Amino acid sequence: MPSDKIIVRGARMHNLKNIDIEIPKNKLVVITGLSGSGKSSLAFDTIYAEGQRRYIESLSTYARQFLTQMDKPDVDSIEGLSPAIAIEQRNASKNPRSTVGTSTEIHDYLRLLFARAGRAFCHSCGREIAGQTVSQMTDAILAMPEGSRISLLAPIASGRKGEFAREIKNLQKEGFVRARIDGKVALLSDPPKLDRKKKHDIDLFVDRIEVKPSSRTRLADSIETALRFGNGVMRVLSGNVETLFSEKHACAYCAISFPEITPQLFSFNSPKGACPDCDGLGHRYYFDPDLIVPNAHISLREDAVLPWLRMKPTDRIDLISAIAGHYGFDMNTPYRELPEEIREIIMNGSGDEEIRFSFDTGGEKRRVFKAKFEGIIPELERKYDETSSTSVTNYVEQFMNLQTCPTCNGTRLKKESLSIRVGGKNIAELEAMSISQCRKFLAGAWLSKKEMEIASRILKELDERLSFLVEVGLDYLTLDRSSATLAGGEDQRIRLATQIGSALTGVLYVLDEPTIGLHQRDNTRLIATLKKLRDLGNTVLVVEHDRDTMLSSDYIIDLGPGAGAKGGYVIAKGTVDEIIADKKSLTGRYLAGETNLEPRLEYREKADEWLEIRGACEHNLKNIDCKIPLGLFTVITGVSGSGKSTLINDTLYAGLMQRIMRSKRPAGKVKDLLGWEKIAKVINIDQTPIGRTPRSNPATYSGVFTHIRELYSELPEAKARGYKPGRFSFNVKGGRCEACEGDGIIKIEMHFLPDIYVECEVCRGLRFNRETLEVKYKGASVAEVLKMTVVQAHRFFENVPQIRHKLETIIEVGLGYIELGQSATTLSGGEAQRVKLSRELAKRQVLVPDDGQLGKTIYILDEPTTGLHFDDVQKLLSVLDRLVDAGNTVVVIEHNLDVIKFADYCIDMGPEGGEHGGRIVAEGTPAQIAAHPSSHTGRYLKAVL
Repeated sequence: MPSDKIIVRGARMHNLKNIDIEIPKNKLVVITGLSGSGKSSLAFDTIYAEGQRRYIESLSTYARQFLTQMDKPDVDSIEGLSPAIAIEQRNASKNPRSTVGTSTEIHDYLRLLFARAGRAFCHSCGREIAGQTVSQMTDAILAMPEGSRISLLAPIASGRKGEFAREIKNLQKEGFVRARIDGKVALLSDPPKLDRKKKHDIDLFVDRIEVKPSSRTRLADSIETALRFGNGVMRVLSGNVETLFSEKHACAYCAISFPEITPQLFSFNSPKGACPDCDGLGHRYYFDPDLIVPNAHISLREDAVLPWLRMKPTDRIDLISAIAGHYGFDMNTPYRELPEEIREIIMNGSGDEEIRFSFDTGGEKRRVFKAKFEGIIPELERKYDETSSTSVTNYVEQFMNLQTCPTCNGTRLKKESLSIRVGGKNIAELEAMSISQCRKFLAGAWLSKKEMEIASRILKELDERLSFLVEVGLDYLTLDRSSATLAGGEDQRIRLATQIGSALTGVLYVLDEPTIGLHQRDNTRLIATLKKLRDLGNTVLVVEHDRDTMLSSDYIIDLGPGAGAKGGYVIAKGTVDEIIADKKSLTGRYLAGETNLEPRLEYREKADEWLEIRGACEHNLKNIDCKIPLGLFTVITGVSGSGKSTLINDTLYAGLMQRIMRSKRPAGKVKDLLGWEKIAKVINIDQTPIGRTPRSNPATYSGVFTHIRELYSELPEAKARGYKPGRFSFNVKGGRCEACEGDGIIKIEMHFLPDIYVECEVCRGLRFNRETLEVKYKGASVAEVLKMTVVQAHRFFENVPQIRHKLETIIEVGLGYIELGQSATTLSGGEAQRVKLSRELAKRQVLVPDDGQLGKTIYILDEPTTGLHFDDVQKLLSVLDRLVDAGNTVVVIEHNLDVIKFADYCIDMGPEGGEHGGRIVAEGTPAQIAAHPSSHTGRYLKAVL
């Protein structure tokens, strides 16, 4: 059997047409083709899935019951398969504790570096800390009030797992009587039984003593004993106050002792290192005045304060009248125009000052009394703390927002952890640097000879890991950046860098579009990284549409000729030259330059109306002003990390959502946002799935199924039976098959074998009951309509304008091949995005609330060409152009030069990523960007214009 190839025979997963393919090993192989042509089905669902399944099958039955079981892919055989690792496009971890540092293990090495080579400084006076002697400790204790009764405790175990039976027995033999075990005092002769799987704290009582000068000798002896048993650390308990003394780390001037410096002290996931106020998250919830008064343009009389809406209207007016009368302001004044001190009183109360209140109690009577005004925020805090009701908690939480923890200033760590420095910097300052800055700092970190001996190995590991991240174009990220804020492409490249660091050989790596989110300038570095992975002796299989990656590959497999049912065939395979020479290959024609996306022949005229962002300074934005023309196709470009997403998604989109859609999502810091009154709606069209469950499908998402159900309910047969539109839904009881609850399949759990999905015996996978399926339009039941492709359904419903119009828009975005009832979970990211675009195309124009004019929706898209072939990009651009022709504004963040050259207006950001970015380098038409001498984008754009 040849071992230099992976041989796949009879692959039939999803839309693959029983294909046979030979993939050369130890090469960089690109699988390309139209969206929906079967690339991921071959790479991930067939080759990678079989590699994973074989690995899991090799484990014992006992081990397999703890793992997700994998089905065998629909393939006859795969020979020569290596162990497989997938580096997929997926949303980054949503765990708030996950950061770039923790996911790359760099944070773990930094913890070790600071624990072993760090210098401790007092967090009170800033002096360097050294160990305390027994004499210093004795003097510190004798300085306590004379006559105080104190206990000396020796820490035996601190947050360690185990039963500790032998240790307790040995201590009893030494003559000790009592210990504090997990916070409770216990006799050593009768200790509690400890769970060896849980962490425990054990402190030994060494002596109880009265503070007085005559007890100095006894105190010194007891301190020595406590330090001997406590491994250099001792606790002194005086009443409820506990003080820590250490032979190793303590400030002699401030009497502040440090705990033992271990790597755990620098972990925000450990109680030893995490900030006690935010539990190591770096932020906490607070009551946000902007959520309590979301619309500051209206007055208290007009219900500006949302929490007061729960009061009776008469009581609300009486309360406002009393406050307004006492402080002498008009309750009809807009909230934003009230003096600052009045707004402070409304939010936080009147303090010790009493106000005369008068409330209507019904009839002629009024209740008059004097009292302090509690304030809205203290009242909400009290309700939140006291309630046990879920509904009250949910109600109060709508007025809460996240803020940086004031105790640790977002660093997540205790002040003790931040008082230990390497080269003059603490671990939080180091992780707040960009990866390139951090690498430079560690290379020149001044350490003593002894510290250098300890740290040299750690510094070498850190430099290697940081250099891998630089190689994949992520030098602009900071190590403390939350993983939840990373784009899919960034997360994928972090995992790619981690794999290079592991230096495995003989492995099959399967990657899903690693160039996503990368500027052309950084592509070269990424391709060099992929080649490095190949040169280690691995097979690198990449699903990709990027021209540079294809031209740098050793072998290309082109799938097609169409998408969906029309795809799944191998159109061409071979080296780059062989693909270009193959006339059947659409990819070959694009690579050869025979078929190209032409730039715009003439740009639309500049708009008279602009959307203006002033003073944007979120993340790395340098207080910039930016103008976006309304009614044009605008593209935001720039190198990775230059601030494009911060400007458009965090600042513009979130700011417009707050102003137009009354969203509570926090927006990026900005002085002002002008021109938003001209916009009726803001819509972000991303590549997230159109539904999370198999029940969601293009028919339900686009709204066409509503019209189909209404049509079926109007048929004579349906009317005679009294069927309403709900009868033709598989989501509710009535018309659906109750045996499978409208799923069409039934899941059978097989315990340590994979779960099996079998077709429902009652409805035969049709999802509806027999009576519902008897109602037919043109001879087809509703189940048969859901099995039709969009093109077939368009012909079938050509005489029903409402249905035809919606289906036409799905065909226009190039999705005529998908089935109406196709499960949302089987659609690719690019397909999901185009289904969303089709829904927007099908909508009628919206009125602007102020002037009643038609138009103006602003559409925001972040890298819409992800997962799209050259040919699909052409279709996407024509759809976006139609949205602009209808009077809307389209703003796209993009690196794809074909999209950039097609734009009416470009804003190029940079000049670099991270700290060196956040500025506008150039703005104007693509031709003006190409002519700009400082623009990295312009340099590459010039070549394609």
